[in-house]
Amino acid sequence: MNLILLSGGSGKRLWPISNDARSKQFLKLLNNETNLESMVQRVWRQLKEAGLQSSTVIATSKAQVEILKSQLGSTVPLIIEPERRDTFPAVALAASYMYSKKNLSLDTVIAVLPVDPYVNIDFFNRIQELENTLIKSHADLALVGVKPTYASEKYGYIVTKNKSSNDYLEVSRFKEKPSEYEAATLISQNAYWNCGVFAFKLKYIVSILEARNMPVQYDELLKNYNDLEKISFDYAVVEKAEKITMLPYNGEWKDLGTWNTLTDEMEAMVSGKGIISEDSVNTHIINELDIPIAVLGIKNAVVAASYDGILVTDKIESPNIKKLMKDFEQRPMYEERHWGWYKILDYTKYPGQKEVLTKRIGIKAGSNLSYQKHFARTEIWTITNGYGELAIDDQIKNIKAGDVITIPIGTKHGIKALQDLEIIEVQYGNQLIDEDILRLNTDWDEVKALCKVNYK
Repeated sequence: MNLILLSGGSGKRLWPISNDARSKQFLKLLNNETNLESMVQRVWRQLKEAGLQSSTVIATSKAQVEILKSQLGSTVPLIIEPERRDTFPAVALAASYMYSKKNLSLDTVIAVLPVDPYVNIDFFNRIQELENTLIKSHADLALVGVKPTYASEKYGYIVTKNKSSNDYLEVSRFKEKPSEYEAATLISQNAYWNCGVFAFKLKYIVSILEARNMPVQYDELLKNYNDLEKISFDYAVVEKAEKITMLPYNGEWKDLGTWNTLTDEMEAMVSGKGIISEDSVNTHIINELDIPIAVLGIKNAVVAASYDGILVTDKIESPNIKKLMKDFEQRPMYEERHWGWYKILDYTKYPGQKEVLTKRIGIKAGSNLSYQKHFARTEIWTITNGYGELAIDDQIKNIKAGDVITIPIGTKHGIKALQDLEIIEVQYGNQLIDEDILRLNTDWDEVKALCKVNYK
């Protein structure tokens, strides 16, 4: 069996700690014996324990490539969408990769699941049983359904037919996010939560692409990706399938997609600088700022603070943050990259269109920024911690804490951390955007060789 993990999300439901560049699955708030880990790190670790990691790819957007490499390693297998077009195009692209690049048989069973379920290892053992279920049942699709523990309005439900002698059930219909009363009725009729896990034979998706007159070869589909309809897998495939079976799962499963569900799994009441009074029962502080937060006499609440903003919410009301923030747009103020991280400290636009942007940048020891240049800004770097190598206009220099480097417009430059390195970067120009960059080389050994040749 091969797996496709779907990694997406807008980052609104756990604002302000999450944003467009750091969706909920990347928040390092879950305890893992000696350190904190994110949801995607937890799932990736569990897949390895279940023996499934080597046959898994992650389908994601360009915006999440850097943070996935930062948290899972530079060799993590990624299928990168040229643009976000919902779950059916993402699955189709990943399936075409498995078919034409990995050369898997059309009879190979593929399972698709979200990148962030909060489950135990037995959940992934159950997923492996989908292969036998699909073959035995001769169904188009095989799903995993979670036995509900309460009548929830947050989840979709799978309604099954009468019990069979097999360990799987035939699906009758689906009900998306019913009222609490409807959910209770569905549960009494032996309905299950839809956890977004489904399996199919590779030829099933290939045949759907062919029926839509779309390429089945990965390179061609990538070129024509914007011709794929922007539609969910549920609408494009599940609703049209003739026969669907479901494998029940009775173990623990949670969607930690809101502050009230996520804080239930956090061991510490305070993350970051903060203090909570004894009478502030069931209240959490999540603070990424360097200033303290104090909470007095507030019960059942979440106080979350980051460079993107500050949230104070009742836990029960916290799922409504996405609706509240739907029209609020700003650039992410914190991002993880494969080489480290950066925080935006300040942004000012002066009369005459001049802009100034100040960043704090951290580069991990052994990592480097690409050899690059900009066309619309000057940069001033102040090294505040660590030491490394600077490549500037085809020369290599050693740099250390206390050094100040000015990089005029059009100057070739790059840097490698020989020890964990921190920089305060001030950008000055007419258009301070991430797209104002020409990367000349990303391999530091090649950069050094180039500089050595030109320096001579």
